[in-house]
Amino acid sequence: MVAAADPAGGFFASRHGRALAFGCSFAACLLAAGALTITLLGRPRTPPAFRLELAQEAAAHRPATPLRFSSQEGPVIGPVTKPLYAGKVLLADPALIENSAKGPLPRIADDGRKPMDAYAGAGGASAKFKIAVVINGLGRSSAATKSALDALPAGVTLGFVPYAADVQDWVSKARERGHEIVLQVPMEPLDFPESDPGPQTLRAGQEEEANIQRLSWAMSRFTGYAGVSNLLGQRLLTDAGALSPILTYLNRRGLYFFDNGAASQSVVPVVAGQVAIPSAQSGPALDSVQDASEIDRRLSQLESQARANGTAVGSAFLYPATVSRVAVWAKGLQARGFALVPVSAIVSAPKQ
Repeated sequence: MVAAADPAGGFFASRHGRALAFGCSFAACLLAAGALTITLLGRPRTPPAFRLELAQEAAAHRPATPLRFSSQEGPVIGPVTKPLYAGKVLLADPALIENSAKGPLPRIADDGRKPMDAYAGAGGASAKFKIAVVINGLGRSSAATKSALDALPAGVTLGFVPYAADVQDWVSKARERGHEIVLQVPMEPLDFPESDPGPQTLRAGQEEEANIQRLSWAMSRFTGYAGVSNLLGQRLLTDAGALSPILTYLNRRGLYFFDNGAASQSVVPVVAGQVAIPSAQSGPALDSVQDASEIDRRLSQLESQARANGTAVGSAFLYPATVSRVAVWAKGLQARGFALVPVSAIVSAPKQ
């Protein structure tokens, strides 16, 4: 038995079909109108809104930068017009400052005084056996910098990098506690740019003027340092042609140069002698092996070198283990017949 047709079902099927057909026709008209508009007027010049939204979303998910950096060309310190002190310790003397467009640059005073003498640390100049230790890398991490300042004795020389916006504040604290300061200038390593010291890196293949401009930028980031050292630099420090004008410039500004031992084939001793700049050179880093007993062994080697040569100098990074072992070692140093001295006490006379 065949069921009778449902008049209502036929009615709704027919109505839905007509609606669908009308919708398709309307959509086709819209597409045709859009194509005609693009043909006549061209594509809109403004980017679609979704591109901006994606860019904003990507920016929102970028990791936060832990430090505020001062890599801009302009000065971060105002002109020095009167003596500045960190406690009772001199931080900046107008007679030793050139107020450049980049910021304050050290210079030899009209009366012959040099920044390396005015900002030198104190102690141990008359000792028979002198040992200098430089801890590098301060100023990048506030927590690590504070820990080093809290733990290390005043006789330890501290190397500050020029990038953090608050680096002058940390240098002031270090000077107030009696530390001598060296500025770590970014220099080209062997695997640059895979290893990148940061903005304004001095390059071996760069023209002399470009390197001097970059050097003066780093030198203007803070005041109160007695010398300059290398941040990386394994390639630059092996290129005598690139290094010579840099050391000449530093010498004319009354600073010493400390080679922290990063470059095993460094030509610093030879070039420093040629340009007559006071200099010192560290052997391999005291903490290239991050082990307490190995750090202790290398510190003991410094004592042997000092007994043999009268002076010794070592360099290390502000790893927690390094800071801890150097602090413990330094406590008994005087009882063993040694004086912990700033680098300036060792480089007081250039080697001709």
